[in-house]
Amino acid sequence: MLQKLLSSKLYKSLGIALSLLLFPATGVQTAVAADRIYATYGAFESSVAIEDLAEFAKTGKIQGGLIDYARRLTPAQLARLRSILTAPVDLTPVAISQFLYSSIGETLLQRLGQIVQTEARLPGFYAIRSALILAAAENRQGFTLLDVLRQFPTNGIRVNLGQSLEIVEELQAVINRTNEAIALVQRQSAAAAINQQPANFSQLPDLRQRGSFTWTKRTLELYDPSRDRAFIADLYLPREQGRVGSRDELGEERTRGQGRQGGQESNYQQPTTLNQQLFTNYQLPITNHRRFPVIVISHGLGSDRNTFRYLAQQLASYGFAVAVPEHPNSNAEQLRSLLNGRATAVTPPREFINRPLDVSYLLDVLAQLNRTDPSFALNLQQVGVVGHSYGGYTALALAGAKLNFDQLQQDCQNLDETFNLSLLLQCRTLELPRTQYNLRDKRIKAAIAINPIGSSLFGKAGLSQIKIPVTIASSSEDKVAPALPEQILPFTWLTARNKYLLLLAGGTHFSAADKSDPGSEPLPIPESVIGPDPALARGYLGAWSVAFFETYIATSQQYRPYLSADYARFISQPPLTLSLVQSLPLDNLTQ
Repeated sequence: MLQKLLSSKLYKSLGIALSLLLFPATGVQTAVAADRIYATYGAFESSVAIEDLAEFAKTGKIQGGLIDYARRLTPAQLARLRSILTAPVDLTPVAISQFLYSSIGETLLQRLGQIVQTEARLPGFYAIRSALILAAAENRQGFTLLDVLRQFPTNGIRVNLGQSLEIVEELQAVINRTNEAIALVQRQSAAAAINQQPANFSQLPDLRQRGSFTWTKRTLELYDPSRDRAFIADLYLPREQGRVGSRDELGEERTRGQGRQGGQESNYQQPTTLNQQLFTNYQLPITNHRRFPVIVISHGLGSDRNTFRYLAQQLASYGFAVAVPEHPNSNAEQLRSLLNGRATAVTPPREFINRPLDVSYLLDVLAQLNRTDPSFALNLQQVGVVGHSYGGYTALALAGAKLNFDQLQQDCQNLDETFNLSLLLQCRTLELPRTQYNLRDKRIKAAIAINPIGSSLFGKAGLSQIKIPVTIASSSEDKVAPALPEQILPFTWLTARNKYLLLLAGGTHFSAADKSDPGSEPLPIPESVIGPDPALARGYLGAWSVAFFETYIATSQQYRPYLSADYARFISQPPLTLSLVQSLPLDNLTQ
């Protein structure tokens, strides 16, 4: 019976147990170290010596107890196992410890500890944490799964195959439901593209290209005394061709203020290429705004105001003023502080309130600068917002979605059973005082939420409060904010008249983000996690954002044809195909 279990399904369950040991998340060498891994299923048990795994990882030689397992694995599965055993993880023991002692890290350890147990069949919570920290301490140049296995503080490691196989079954059911939902979106999009009045997009401007405005960038240093909160925002100001005056000054400016313009530092920087501060494209028609509409971009957890720099520049080139705040307690610096031991949490619960308030305060400051500095020329009654992940939550809250503590309490009762990693973050909101938080900003007239979280934070009741045009963008391979529970189902809860669901098949949680600088990232994202051809995703999002905000913020109706399944089909290319729907039959979806 046990041998029959050593199939592809068993391989998956062992893979889950082994891979989770390396979840990214100065010690003394433990006196006891594991020498065998025991796979148990009821009364049946078999084992593999860790040194046999080490030999296999080093040379590919299969020996000892590994022989019986290897007979039932395909060459591809064996290659994957070897890769898992030797993949290096470059994290310090402080970084590992900080994450594993956080509330999110401990929740993950509790679930993993039911599968990976001590020799005495006790939950592996403490043993796993110890092994990870010690492996990092003993291997400062990067540790592997083998290093973790060798640091496990009992003579044997038990993998509970019964629990593991249950997880595989549950995970497969989630994947099947997600695939069905994605197929439904793709069918609906294809049908809509056929039934819509066709437009000759090959004869229309390509919105993936830069527009006809140049732009300058200013950096604002802000302080909100009501919250004792300081933060920075970049402001991209468009300039019409041929205009003379303060808006034609090149380079970057830094403005300090607390709701008013303070001292100013100007750093002149003559641009020389299209990859620097100034962009010009004379091939597209100029969209003329007497006052520039404003778009705010809110970054995700652990990111910064450069994560969607390309999108800010794209929108500025079409005549939008783009403001990009950096949220101080959920940015890259916060993650860096956590990994260096200067912070104790991934992000504090209060950040769910502070993020939308950052945007509202930023708009207040811009309104004051608009009255005192004619170079701004902003229309602050027509504001759009874009947000990614945690920023997607921020955008939806500003658009009018209301926090739903009852829904959150219900969904957070069984965290050890969820595959939705974003729920671990959402449930931190329960630590806030329960009151009526009014986070909506009436100046926001349209919103785009990219891979947003918030299914439990808002629930159906909260999201149905949004009345302005809204786009939800989703990725089929998103493992952080899964497509079905976090975007596809929530899209069906929206009651706004103008709502859109963009689906990027093959995309991940990070597909739409800008290229990162590995030297400045606190935790660089591997290319395999970003997914294939992210430039395609950036092109899709840039074109859609221009058309969406031109239509609903700048009220330029000539852009409306781009907001169609027909246009999504026109620009869609493998390996990231694009679908668009404006409604979905809820009866065909199950969570």
